[in-house]
Amino acid sequence: MNFSSDTSAPAHPAVIEALAGVNTGMEASYGGDSVTAGLRAKLAAVFETEDFDYWLTASGTASNALALSCFCSPIGAVLCHEEAHIARDERGAPEFFSGGGKLQLLTGFGARIDREALETALGQINPGFVHETPAEVLSLTNLTECGTAYRAAEIALYAGLAKEKGLAVHLDGARLGNVLASGKASAADMTWRSGVDVLTFGLTKTGAIGCEIILLFGGARKKFAALQARAKRSGHMPPKMRFLAAQAHAMLEDGLWLNLAGQANARAAALADLFTGAGYELAYPVDGNEVFPFLPEEVARRLMAAGAKFYPWPGGAYRFVCSWNTAEADIAALAEALKP
Repeated sequence: MNFSSDTSAPAHPAVIEALAGVNTGMEASYGGDSVTAGLRAKLAAVFETEDFDYWLTASGTASNALALSCFCSPIGAVLCHEEAHIARDERGAPEFFSGGGKLQLLTGFGARIDREALETALGQINPGFVHETPAEVLSLTNLTECGTAYRAAEIALYAGLAKEKGLAVHLDGARLGNVLASGKASAADMTWRSGVDVLTFGLTKTGAIGCEIILLFGGARKKFAALQARAKRSGHMPPKMRFLAAQAHAMLEDGLWLNLAGQANARAAALADLFTGAGYELAYPVDGNEVFPFLPEEVARRLMAAGAKFYPWPGGAYRFVCSWNTAEADIAALAEALKP
């Protein structure tokens, strides 16, 4: 009953097979290999465009920090939610990689930036005022850290507001697959069609070992040389990038990433039903694979004593995360442990 994180899950067997499949022969180093180059066609199909460049890393933190550093100067700021991963869980990496860029934290329910908070922050930007750190980037997260989702129309609205003020738009898509698994929007709708300039596209939480892809869309492609230079300088230019690319090939083949995200979402929906059916309120809507029930302390202790792994969350709830590997038996065992 491990609901601690989707990064606790094993890699999908197809990923392991893909790694073995490319583990032969000589290939060019540092992303110049045929496996990495061959990934372009699959990404183009997923995002319905040829107008992009891409780079692979092994972690979401590296991807976010590298991506943001290309758009936020050392004397600029990134607008993000106060509970965003880049603010709460990356140990200052965005500030470090940008050479001093600041994170300006905004409010909103469920880790989704409130429109009024965004408009207020954008309205206060004054680059001519020397004492201010002007915002240069808007960073959104989908799914958010509270498991809630921005719809494509909301991203387009926020991106439009940001671009009116000259900001670039970054999307942290560590769990993008969980948003898209419902089929209500396409990857293109949720990213470049909505005004996203740079996406950090996560496959690790969905079933890879460690595979994140930075995508630069449209005019943002002019930052690609800077992205490569920053990746090299920071130690994120993998010598054998084909082994990262092989993971992406496996995940994107026949929509495996979306199928696995859908499995995780289905388990989370069952878990949410379990909690609400037992009379426990949820802190946030379940838009993907995370569930946040309010549990009495004695109930939480009983579940932990039964072997369930999960985390307390700010505000009094507990976080339960489902993965592609979460089984019906895990839900059943938790249901048994939940009984008085």
